[in-house]
Amino acid sequence: MENGRSFESAMSELEKIVARLESGELTLDESIEVFQKGISLSNFCSKRLDEIEKKISILIEDGNGNIIEEDFEEMEG
Repeated sequence: MENGRSFESAMSELEKIVARLESGELTLDESIEVFQKGISLSNFCSKRLDEIEKKISILIEDGNGNIIEEDFEEMEG
């Protein structure tokens, strides 16, 4: 985690930034500053999702009723 930030807290902050930008109440300079922070948060969230996706394993049942584990990436293709 970047600076101890969790994915959930970054997403929550990003949602607040979007709401502020959509409100139209910010000056141009404030909007640019807030937008830059939003881009940084978006990049952080994207990176975290990529990291998590690499760790995901999907459990599936084979033809004999046994549960087998396969990497997420193997299941995509």
